[in-house]
Amino acid sequence: MTDEIIYLDHAAATPLRREVLETLREAQETLFGNASSIHTAGQQAKRMLEDSREQVAASIGADPVEIVFTSGGTESDNLALRGTARALRRKGDHIITSSIEHHAVLNCCKSLESEGFRLSYIPVDPSGVLNVQSLLRELRPETILISVMLANNETGTLQPVSEIGKIARERGIVIHTDAVQAVGKIPVDVNDLGVDLLSLSAHKVYGPKGVGALYIRKGTPIEPILFGGHHERGMRPGTENVPGIAAFAAALRLATEELEETRCRLRKLRDRLWTGISERIDLVRRNGSPERTLPNILNVSFDGIEGESLLLNLDLLGIAVSTGSACTSGSTEPSHVLLAMGIPPRTAEGGIRFSLGRDNTESQIDKVLEVLPEVVNRLRQVSGVKL
Repeated sequence: MTDEIIYLDHAAATPLRREVLETLREAQETLFGNASSIHTAGQQAKRMLEDSREQVAASIGADPVEIVFTSGGTESDNLALRGTARALRRKGDHIITSSIEHHAVLNCCKSLESEGFRLSYIPVDPSGVLNVQSLLRELRPETILISVMLANNETGTLQPVSEIGKIARERGIVIHTDAVQAVGKIPVDVNDLGVDLLSLSAHKVYGPKGVGALYIRKGTPIEPILFGGHHERGMRPGTENVPGIAAFAAALRLATEELEETRCRLRKLRDRLWTGISERIDLVRRNGSPERTLPNILNVSFDGIEGESLLLNLDLLGIAVSTGSACTSGSTEPSHVLLAMGIPPRTAEGGIRFSLGRDNTESQIDKVLEVLPEVVNRLRQVSGVKL
């Protein structure tokens, strides 16, 4: 096994930046008060909480009062969907989402179906882009909520959220987008997108795990899904994780400031990786749109092998990749995203997600390209599949 770990799984989780770690450590040591307390220690924590809220809001073009801190993307998605659905149940019971959403959305929708809500799952085209015409055909007078992710977590494909946002606004329908993968990789502005709700997570932008946020546009009907104290304006009870929130805000501020430079560099590395794979290995397929995509994600299917076998063999060589969403790790089923794109199950089983980050280098990509063809060929020989 190599001494250096080449980490290409940033879509699952990113390492904590040094500057963010310093913010987290300082806040842990000095901001121990409860932000709801009126004494000095409590008010110091309160000021950091509100300063962080301003930073997070500024990164997406929002007003600070529209930011509610949560434990991460999953909680934000659940609060957005369940909170809105329950608030609008007397108005209607129909919700629209896509067939390629993260399971934080899909499983929440399944739960809402068990409560009597009706769901429409919109298909995507072969490149993984949602079919807007199919969405229009599903609209009903009872439609109360649309939830479509901004960027897919497995393929990186960008969805037409701003176009859907315009459709929703014209009809008075609440729209939510899971922007967990997109924020910090591409410019994200809630007003340009026209969304009412937007989910964020710290550990996708080099912040700590267990911290996230939900943007809630002023006037959006929504109810809390947890009950306790009156924290976060009554939308999310429980003592705020001020050190984690401060670190989240610092990470998001840095990611936003460095966005253009980082986006350009990651795009070049991703393209270098794909060019090398396509030139050195036969029978490979790039999954997702090569144009409408995040700069750091490359999803590739290798015919004749299982993605999990390739992942494990690369891991032995010190290369960390993924077969899809980290939240479905351990599942023996092919990716629901790739299947929704019409990719045959056997091809989908050979899918690998390479997701690049700020510390990756050209030499690391070249190292991957050096060992990958040999590993793929060996696994194909072992499988005995004739290609």
